Amino acid sequence: MNKIHKIEIQSGAAFKLKKGDILKVIDPEGEQVSDMVLFNAKDLREKISSGKTLDFEENLLISKGNFLWSNRSQKMMKILEDTNGRNDFLLAPCSPETFQIMYDNQNYHPSCFENLIRNLSPFGIQPDDIPTAFNIFMNVQFFENGKLSVEAPTSKAGDYVSFQAQMDLVVGLTACSAEDSNNGSFKPIHYSISPSEK
Repeated sequence: MNKIHKIEIQSGAAFKLKKGDILKVIDPEGEQVSDMVLFNAKDLREKISSGKTLDFEENLLISKGNFLWSNRSQKMMKILEDTNGRNDFLLAPCSPETFQIMYDNQNYHPSCFENLIRNLSPFGIQPDDIPTAFNIFMNVQFFENGKLSVEAPTSKAGDYVSFQAQMDLVVGLTACSAEDSNNGSFKPIHYSISPSEK
């Protein structure tokens, strides 16, 4: 049984994966988003790319069987399983400015961007290095006129997404801090790592 790691509400984590390792990201209580960013552990300038992934996978809905691609057009992760099937790759991690501009909240508010910075900085990753995240369990609807709408996640308690690393990686992961993304409440995120059998 692989150890289950817990990311507390409105916080984050960062860790390394070896090529072939399997990362399982779990929504233990339901309706909780997790932002994930990826960096090549051997060259941090290579990182996950929303644009490349949507381009090469030819789909806005990234799920089982799809790959997550880097800014250098290399495969970083393969999605092995996705029990929920709804993830977003369109919107950036929430930041202090998100809450000032979109929530009209001028007070301090925890954010995924800050949590990613805090946890990734020991690996030498700077704020300007943070890319658009793969938003696991996030439910963004889009309409014919191009309008986007962030809706409540469809994930239920115990839903998970399993990824297999296609290269050595540094991973940043959060329990998202934005009310609108999580149906107005905040919950933890769990994850486990299965070492490569190589």
